[in-house]
Amino acid sequence: MENTFKSRFAALTKHLPFRWQQRLYQRLVAGDMPSALDLPTGLGKTSVMTIWLLARAVNPSLPRRLVYVVDRRAVVDQASAEAEQLRNQLAQDDMAGLRAALGMTQPSLAVSTLRGRLADNRQWLADPAAPAIIVGTIDMIGSRLLFEGYGVSRGMRPFHAGLLGADSLFVIDEAHLCPPFEALLKHIETEADLKPDDENDRQLIPPLRLLSLSATGRQNSERAFPLEPADREDALVTQRLDAQKSLSIEAIDTDKNLAEGLSERAWQHQQPGVRVLVYCNRRKDAQAVMAAIEKIARREKIKINSELLVGARRAYERESLSGWLNETGFKAGSEQRSTQPVFLIATSAGEVGIDLDADHMVCDLVPFERMVQRFGRVNRRGGGERAAQIDVLTTSPIEPSKPADNAKDKEQQKYAVAYEKYQLHVAQLGALKALQLLEHDRFDASPGAINHLKHRSGSDPALARTIQTATTPEPSRPALSRALVDAWAMTSLREHPGRSDIAPWLRGWVDDEPQTTVAWREYLPCPEDGRALDSKEVTAFFRAAPLHITELLETRTSEVYDWLLKRAKESDQAGVIALVLNAAGEYQSFMTVQNLRDIAKNSQIRKQQFLGSLIGQRIVIRRGFGGLDTDGLLDQKAKELPMTLDADWPALPRCDWRVRYCPV
Repeated sequence: MENTFKSRFAALTKHLPFRWQQRLYQRLVAGDMPSALDLPTGLGKTSVMTIWLLARAVNPSLPRRLVYVVDRRAVVDQASAEAEQLRNQLAQDDMAGLRAALGMTQPSLAVSTLRGRLADNRQWLADPAAPAIIVGTIDMIGSRLLFEGYGVSRGMRPFHAGLLGADSLFVIDEAHLCPPFEALLKHIETEADLKPDDENDRQLIPPLRLLSLSATGRQNSERAFPLEPADREDALVTQRLDAQKSLSIEAIDTDKNLAEGLSERAWQHQQPGVRVLVYCNRRKDAQAVMAAIEKIARREKIKINSELLVGARRAYERESLSGWLNETGFKAGSEQRSTQPVFLIATSAGEVGIDLDADHMVCDLVPFERMVQRFGRVNRRGGGERAAQIDVLTTSPIEPSKPADNAKDKEQQKYAVAYEKYQLHVAQLGALKALQLLEHDRFDASPGAINHLKHRSGSDPALARTIQTATTPEPSRPALSRALVDAWAMTSLREHPGRSDIAPWLRGWVDDEPQTTVAWREYLPCPEDGRALDSKEVTAFFRAAPLHITELLETRTSEVYDWLLKRAKESDQAGVIALVLNAAGEYQSFMTVQNLRDIAKNSQIRKQQFLGSLIGQRIVIRRGFGGLDTDGLLDQKAKELPMTLDADWPALPRCDWRVRYCPV
């Protein structure tokens, strides 16, 4: 059996399995599903798809659908690429025996992606008895599981929920980023209150199973699957665990602009062909660093290659980065290199779900689990002669002065907030400085060193407390009950008093700012003869020509609000300039330039009401209104009109509609 696994794994992936991959396969074949994979970054955790498929050929009691959940909407969908390669190799003639063992009647494995360029192709729905891989974000997958289904018709929502909720293995990549969703799946997997009352029915319906992936060790389950010392027998595993990464921590002057410090330090690493990755916690800092580096390059008369990777970009422009990352060598495993210094400036959008590999890195200080993810994006594969330099810039923590006992409540609260930030800062620095010290005040940030630190914390309570304090706390989340699920399941009812918004069950109660999605179209279903908009006609139009994922730009509602009012102030567009849809694609309202100008002059209460009406909605903007820059970011001063799917773009997968203007 072991030789069969090795040969099939090699045929599907083009490389032999690591020892840990063989161990995981053996556990799955035996029906012993671990609760989590606790493995350092860079060791190929996405291969769990291949391991599951090969194990299911031997043990058909394993779930027939693998649902791979990624938290971030990244540029490069590594999980989708892995699934597609698996599908392509499985379709080869020499894989006929494996397909037969899997009970496949078709040569092609069903692979569906609910993110990126590949909108849901619905292959996983075509034959529920066939094995399938579904890749998607928490929102796209979680909404379907809870009968909401963003972008799914009410009639199809029960089918999506039923197929995801039974006979499926949920694999959560970087599970430490989404504890509420992980807790939701654990409840569905283990609690009897959501299962059929009749024991025979329980035996009949294959259950949902959960496997969490993480490189930070946040999971402490006894059933987690860790790396063993003997796994280092694989030379490649040892090479990646011991990849040289030298970490320095520099305190910058509080009066010095963070973006200025990051750009200056990043520039110190510039050499022809050298890839420098800069991480910023805030988008405005990332944009400022990008501008500062380009300014230095012009002053020094050195040609560079630079790009910005932030989340609040339209997907069409964001995904164009995929080719750039490969051409410049930022994509791990790429054989190409630029002859110029290369700079990639990223926010949290570039921390997970994207296989980056830089030569050096400069960043600000963020919670510990995010620092671990950032470290994994530099010298990712190891084996180089020189150590990668990682420079962390931060201000020195200053303990706030405690107010007098008789101070006002407002002062006490202000102190409490400041002291909590101070403790967090101290803990974040302490966690990094607990790494093994190298020469010249630099620390070892290799995956092996981080793994060793994690195991040390198991026997060192003080270190464990420091890491816990330095880690983002899990958000509070609501309990799940049978009554809630029953209310969500009544999808034919547009209004139901017991149907709660599903967001807290997916993300928890978080302080994140509300989000709004914006898209641009050349043609909107608006009568030109002055007739009022018909809500049914508008909804039907977007059912026939739905918004494609690549058209969407998701950002803070407050930013969309400001952008709309400022853009309208300078616009001369007549008639309807935007249609507002809800998450299900149903028409809600329209906007005109005059309407937006009136809101800008209205009372604060009216403005807040308008702001609230944008939360969670999808706003389809008429192309002529513009407001999108060439990088795919909102810009009220943008002069060029944005490209649109119904006017300029080539055909895209799962976009089988065309809009034709037919004047009456």
